[in-house]
Amino acid sequence: MHAAIASVLLLFAVAASAPPAAAQKGDAAPRVDTYICPNSTSPAAIDCFLNAVEHLYTMCRQVKSIEIIEFGYEKSDEGVNGAKSEYCVDKHRVSMTRPYQAALREATGSKTAVDQLRALHEQWQQALQALKWKPGESDGDYKARVGAPYDTFKERAAAVRDALQASLSVKEAQAAPPARAAKAVGKAAPAPAAKPAAPAAGASR
Repeated sequence: MHAAIASVLLLFAVAASAPPAAAQKGDAAPRVDTYICPNSTSPAAIDCFLNAVEHLYTMCRQVKSIEIIEFGYEKSDEGVNGAKSEYCVDKHRVSMTRPYQAALREATGSKTAVDQLRALHEQWQQALQALKWKPGESDGDYKARVGAPYDTFKERAAAVRDALQASLSVKEAQAAPPARAAKAVGKAAPAPAAKPAAPAAGASR
């Protein structure tokens, strides 16, 4: 029964990870981001990368969960039992290369944002590698561990956006015209009123 359920779930997981086919012959090939970052909030490269981090991790996590359902925790990595999840990880490490490099280029103006993107990419790769079950780990412990990276992904994504906003604010301030007060610097201040002349000495009273 578990094997049958796992097979059905695997079909759904594979279908979700595959790029959508063109609707009709002659249609333009779908853009990579239509399946790498389907929930991106804008066409910006950074938004695509940030969405891809969660999306691709979820896809490989689902594939690993199916292997665990089918073979059990202890045997989920024996022989070729873990082949599908390993393929998922290897495939999407390659798939991520293009959106990651595009995001770095887009963030070039902010060193902080670039550093945060690099850190997020590294944490994403580590999380993918850690999808394997650890000997002695309980079901609850495993699920809590593989679910924890989502909080890290969100925190890093927020840090990236904050760094970009800070960089944009600095650029806007530098490009802003001089303050109105500065325009008055060149205007001559009004001369003080002349004092009345003192009466001449010896003048008649």
